Amino acid sequence: MRIRTTVDERPGRLASLTAALAAKGGNILGLSVQPDTDGTVDEFVADIPASAESVREALELAGGRRVQVVAATAHELTDEPTRVLLLAARLRATPWRLPEALGDLLRADDARWVYGNGGESAAELPDPTLLTVPVAPRRAVRLRRMGLPFTMTEAARAAALVRLAQPPAEATAAERPVVLSDGVEVQVRPLTSLYREAVRDLHDRCSPDSRRFRYFTSMPALPPRMFERLCDRDRGHSLVAGYDGQVVGLASLIFTPDPGTAEMAFLVEDRWQGRGLGGALARMLLQEARDLGFAEVRVSLLSDNVRMRRLLLSLGAAPSYTEDPGVLEARMAAGTMAAPRA
Repeated sequence: MRIRTTVDERPGRLASLTAALAAKGGNILGLSVQPDTDGTVDEFVADIPASAESVREALELAGGRRVQVVAATAHELTDEPTRVLLLAARLRATPWRLPEALGDLLRADDARWVYGNGGESAAELPDPTLLTVPVAPRRAVRLRRMGLPFTMTEAARAAALVRLAQPPAEATAAERPVVLSDGVEVQVRPLTSLYREAVRDLHDRCSPDSRRFRYFTSMPALPPRMFERLCDRDRGHSLVAGYDGQVVGLASLIFTPDPGTAEMAFLVEDRWQGRGLGGALARMLLQEARDLGFAEVRVSLLSDNVRMRRLLLSLGAAPSYTEDPGVLEARMAAGTMAAPRA
């Protein structure tokens, strides 16, 4: 059986699920943990003598939500990395067979080309059994799988495979110019320790509200330890936007312990807000997350941060309330990126 269940991120939750499967006589042969829009999806391939309905009931009692159980074949027990590498090799040899390769990758029931406007809606999945993977402007591959809904992780896997069938992308320069809405050009570079004083000056120039929106407290200065963490490429990737010798914006993609998930945060000097700089930095970080193989990017924000809410809406993300009434959270798929809104 191939079993999927959505779970809340709590210590011991996976142990509860595996114990429930063991109680049904199950032998777990494979496990995948995938972030999705409403929690983490645990997928098991297991040999279980019990019925699908009894397995579903046992997992729901163990804390699983939206449990789905479908039949699996012996072919699905092949080593997954090996299977994907072989698919990639086949696609490089016959790139015109991209729909077939994507269908095999995600074990879809149907995969076909779509053209025109049908290939532009990629970030949101109103029908969870339908996934549209963009390939080029006004061209995409549409996948359908009736047994199991697609996850954000699978969307990221599909987007990565599509890139194998496309011409090699030009190398991204370390320094990138960004033209803002008023015509002013700023330079965006990776954050390094060379910018320690410039980032300190940025904090000095920012208003208490701007600092509070970034750190959830009106931090008057960035502690040295936090600055070092932002510079550590093993913990995340940060960018600085500069103009006339000053850093006017800081954007960070922060790696998290949650599988396939990164977080995004910004600090933009007050007089540079509302000019498109935040949106440009956000799209760069989303592209960075996609290139690093993340499936999802999260943003936590204070409920009164109106400007950030507008930015997230422009990226196709709708903030929702958390257990803390003063904090919102938005989640965006990194594998497929929404076009910027006008």
